[in-house]
Amino acid sequence: MNSVCGDLYPEITQYVKQRVSELEQIPTDRKSLLEQLSACLRQCGTERRPAALTFICTHNSRRSQFAQIWAQIAAAYYGVEQVTAFSGGTEVTRFHPGTVAALQRCGVRFRLPAEAHPNPHYTISFSDNGVPLIGFSKIFNLPPNPADRYCAIMTCSQADQSCPAAAGCESRLAIPYEDPGSSDGTALESATYNERCAQIAREMLYVMSRVQT
Repeated sequence: MNSVCGDLYPEITQYVKQRVSELEQIPTDRKSLLEQLSACLRQCGTERRPAALTFICTHNSRRSQFAQIWAQIAAAYYGVEQVTAFSGGTEVTRFHPGTVAALQRCGVRFRLPAEAHPNPHYTISFSDNGVPLIGFSKIFNLPPNPADRYCAIMTCSQADQSCPAAAGCESRLAIPYEDPGSSDGTALESATYNERCAQIAREMLYVMSRVQT
C-alpha cells in the first residue's frame, strides 16, 4: 500500500495521522457499513476502471461535503488513485459556512468567491500537487457530477428516503451521519461540526485503508 501523505499540506497530514490513530474507535457495526464501500472500490480496481463516489445528503451542505473532501484526501493519503469523489443533494442550498470553517481548522484551504452569492463556489485544495475541488451545493446527478456508473452513498436518512432511486448509479449504500446543523447558532456549534468532521474523516480513512488489503 502506497501513501502519498507527503503531498498533503502539513496541517492536514498531522490531522490525518491523528484520525488514523483512532481507527479502532470505529464501532463494529459501522465498520461493516464502511467495508461495503471498500468492497466497491476493490471491485473497480479489479476491473481496472475509475471509481466515482457520489455522497448524497438532502441539501449538499454539510455531511456530503465533509464526506466528499475526506474521501478524496483519504484516497490521496493511501495512494488509491482510481477514486474521484463527488457530492450532491436532493435540493440545492449552499455549502454551509460551519462546514467550511471546520475543514479550514483541519488545514483544508478554501479560496472564497470574489463576489457574494447565495450558493458560493469554493476552490478547495489539500495539496500543492493535486487538482483543486470545486465545492458548492448541487443536485446529485447533474454536472459536474457523474450521471451514471457511480456509487451513491447516502449520508443522511432523509436523503435515503427522498431518493429511493438514485438514477444512473450502479450501486447504492447508506452510511448515515448525524446532522451537525442541529447545533447551528448555539455555543456548541463549532464543537459539533468539529466532531462530525473528525468522524467522517476517520471513517473515510478506514474505507481507503481497506481497499488494497
